[in-house]
Amino acid sequence: MSVLTYGYAVWSPIVWLVVLVVLGLIVLYVRSRGQKRYKKGTAQTDVFISGVQVPPAEQRHVPAHNIYWGFFEALQGFYDTMMRPHTGIINDYILWLVAIVTLTVVVLVMTG
Repeated sequence: MSVLTYGYAVWSPIVWLVVLVVLGLIVLYVRSRGQKRYKKGTAQTDVFISGVQVPPAEQRHVPAHNIYWGFFEALQGFYDTMMRPHTGIINDYILWLVAIVTLTVVVLVMTG
């Protein structure tokens, strides 16, 4: 059996290559049917927020702590507990890694 005649068409690289080429041709066809009057750098490319004046770029940035505020607020007790052992010192993280690997090996050896 060769790689090209593996027996299952799903795993055949030739079939996947043909599918990729056909999909690429379909994408190019759909893209070519697009609007021809589009112009970069004009009002067509401006951000639209339901007719509201768009603020400057530095005011549009939303920090991650604002996006996930509710998530962090709901799990505040969990985060407080989990942040205590996180010292930021690499030696502590390596110690945790060695301890967990050792525990895993012991459990695997004990269970057979």
